[in-house]
Amino acid sequence: MRSHRNITETKTGSITPEERRATYRTIAGLAIPTFGQLIASPLFVMIDTAIVGHISDSALAGLSIGSTVVLTTVGLCIFLAYGTTSQVARLMGAGRRREGMQAGVDGMWLAFVIGLVVCALLLALSRPICSLMGARGPVLQAAQTYLNALVFGLPAMLLVYAANGIFRGLQKVKITLVAAVSGAILNTALEVLLVFGLHMDILGSGLATLIAEWAMGLFLTVPALVWARREGAQLRPRLSGMAASMGDGFPLFLRTLALRVCLFMTVVAAAHLGEQVLAAYQGVNSAWNFGLNMLDAVGIAGQSLVATELGAGQRSRARVMTDLSARAGMAMGVLVGLVMIALGLFAAPLFSPTPAIRALITVGMIVQGVFMPVAGWMWALDGILIGAGDYRYLAATCSLTAVIYLIGLLGMTALAMNWTPTWRIAMLWAALNVLFIGVRAICNGLRTRTDVWMGTIGQASQA
Repeated sequence: MRSHRNITETKTGSITPEERRATYRTIAGLAIPTFGQLIASPLFVMIDTAIVGHISDSALAGLSIGSTVVLTTVGLCIFLAYGTTSQVARLMGAGRRREGMQAGVDGMWLAFVIGLVVCALLLALSRPICSLMGARGPVLQAAQTYLNALVFGLPAMLLVYAANGIFRGLQKVKITLVAAVSGAILNTALEVLLVFGLHMDILGSGLATLIAEWAMGLFLTVPALVWARREGAQLRPRLSGMAASMGDGFPLFLRTLALRVCLFMTVVAAAHLGEQVLAAYQGVNSAWNFGLNMLDAVGIAGQSLVATELGAGQRSRARVMTDLSARAGMAMGVLVGLVMIALGLFAAPLFSPTPAIRALITVGMIVQGVFMPVAGWMWALDGILIGAGDYRYLAATCSLTAVIYLIGLLGMTALAMNWTPTWRIAMLWAALNVLFIGVRAICNGLRTRTDVWMGTIGQASQA
């Protein structure tokens, strides 16, 4: 299972072709099942998009608003998985298994409490939030309906994120693939029944996803707690442990907040560029989120491997893991990019029956596909830095990225008001890739060229 530990380095730090292939197999063995968990929320939204798109254009536009609120909220809590993964892997690498599992349990309790609080807040503020994002009339009604149904699934999804911190840290991630496939099948069946069979329209879509989320949450939470108990971890809530998990994850929260503000404002810009642009943006965005999680799976595999090596004090092997993970991320980016271009050219009718919106989806998919290799490389390095506990650097550089991107987006959106819808959708996705992903790629690349990021491991382990 841990063939990467058999790597024998030369004086120059190189490895043999056989060892390189063994490491890639280890990365794939972790990345493929991890992808299963990562795609849960975006896959559910993608299924919702494909079905709701055949209700009406306003329903699809409303789904874009409502799903963005949900994905933003869930995304802001990604530190529950990333922080727990790194902490569990580092402690496991250091031979401190009980402490590693206790950190995972504390993270799960924190996730559940956050989920309840956020659920209550969004339920009370759903209409003002959707209106603030630019939704009006039928679009606003559809967005609020979808959001009010789906928001009750947030505690379950956050529990899933935290539980997977345990699975990844232990490098036992196959169960996540089973959970994602089962959840997707259940969601699709319920979507067809409630939307088309019982004619519940977008409400049925939200309810179907809600049920699938709780089924997946229970499926993953129970075995995570069983494994933790076997290692001697306490299952009761510990305020000190929850506080430690929050403190360790706060810089990650700031990092994610900066990034999610960018994505949130991109949807706002799309809403101001017209209903057709917003509807097409949702079609492209659902596929993009699906593809990004394939990239993120590679990054998380590298995160787990590097964190384990650093926890064991093996810096040289951590450097090798970093280089190979970055290459694997770029290769995955090429593959995902080609798939997105193919989807844009041949599968746009799956997202909308309206010819004009199909054409805009095709344009957006092609733009995204071209830039995917850079995104794959950047995402892999992002996972590495998280695994090393370099949270403050990530928080600072992602905040800088947000400032640059939002200024650029504001100016380009103002200019695009006089452009055709085709150029508007192309502008949105080009700006996202050049300013949002490109700046992060530069920052991550410069950081990993040094050894400074490896020195953060001690600080993170003490958190």
